[in-house]
Amino acid sequence: MLKKIMHIFFLPCSTATLLMEKRNANNISSKENWQLSMHVMMCKWCKAYEEKLKILDSILKKKWFREEKTDLNDADIQKFKDRMFEKLDF
Repeated sequence: MLKKIMHIFFLPCSTATLLMEKRNANNISSKENWQLSMHVMMCKWCKAYEEKLKILDSILKKKWFREEKTDLNDADIQKFKDRMFEKLDF
């Protein structure tokens, strides 16, 4: 019952996870940040997701800054896209 009320007045979990990603990119409004904070306080699943997202983000940032940055050309980007589409069965 509380979960249904929370989703009506605050946010559904799908929107909350999207806003978590936006927050990581520093592209979130104060209203969205407030709504997300309220949702995470009440939803144990989104709170767990947020914690895992922070851990994953920190690991990726450490790896990114540790490795040498190389310039990617258009061919490399296209190869990556092609592999992703193959894995997604497009």
